[in-house]
Amino acid sequence: MSSDTKVTPKHDVIIVGAGPAALSAAIYTTREDIDTVLFERAVPGGLAAVTDWVDNYPGFPDGIAGLDLGSNLQKQAERFGAVIELGEVLSVKDEGAWKRLKTTNGDMLARAVLIATGSDYKKIGVPGEAEYYARGVHYCATCDGAFYRDRKLVVVGGGNSAIQEAMFLTRFASHIDLLVRSTVKASDVLQHELQKYIDNGKITVHLGTTTDEIVGENNEVVKVTGTKDGEKVEFPTNGVFIFVGLKPNSEFLAGSGVELDHLHLVRSDENLQTNIPGVFVAGDIRSGATMQIASATGEGATAALKLREYLEGHTHPIQN
Repeated sequence: MSSDTKVTPKHDVIIVGAGPAALSAAIYTTREDIDTVLFERAVPGGLAAVTDWVDNYPGFPDGIAGLDLGSNLQKQAERFGAVIELGEVLSVKDEGAWKRLKTTNGDMLARAVLIATGSDYKKIGVPGEAEYYARGVHYCATCDGAFYRDRKLVVVGGGNSAIQEAMFLTRFASHIDLLVRSTVKASDVLQHELQKYIDNGKITVHLGTTTDEIVGENNEVVKVTGTKDGEKVEFPTNGVFIFVGLKPNSEFLAGSGVELDHLHLVRSDENLQTNIPGVFVAGDIRSGATMQIASATGEGATAALKLREYLEGHTHPIQN
């Protein structure tokens, strides 16, 4: 058969991503015999799977390794018939009754699409950052802060999230060095609140200070080196929390017509449907999401129910 006459595979639902929201949705759709394929370009389980330890997911009083949580979600979805394709969705195009997805595995058609690609933490790209990820380098204070009770920490960043997370981390850490490349750019309210932590000695702010390298010994982070006023500086620490923003995984939606907000997160209505009928969104990629694993799985379940309602109202039997 020539490539010109090759039949494009069709599915009821294609889910872009395979993190907690996506896998939760797949558990619900496949249990109802809705043909579901997930596309994941990295690791099934999403950011949860590469988080060292998850202490705030309901039902695990002693916590659970992120890798185990992601693996369990994957196995559960696959048990009901979900198919996970390792590949990348390059674009989504609305063709009315069908949505065309261009992927690294070829074109596919879906009656409905769920966007659940999540976000990725912005990296600062210094030596040691990748090497010690989840072993001393973190991007989520609520996820990992409790591991550093009565220990020293370095926080990198000067925006709202960095200040908020640094203040949160004082619940655990004995002291925090806040490294700010230029000046603190957080809101006046947060800066006023930050001053209280500076005054009581819990946080020391280092303005005009770059983060040049995260140094470890015996598989543990021991210090951060930087530059201030042209001079090398060192900050002994047990861990580093980096808060320089999130990068939504929404690049593939360029030109799709799917509406994004100013942060490039996907807008939706109260039914988790985007401005394109049949294209839904759930999890961290959704505008207004709370960026927590528990809420992502809940949104995935809700999205699955809305997908079913949409499919029931738009009957187009699959005929390859």
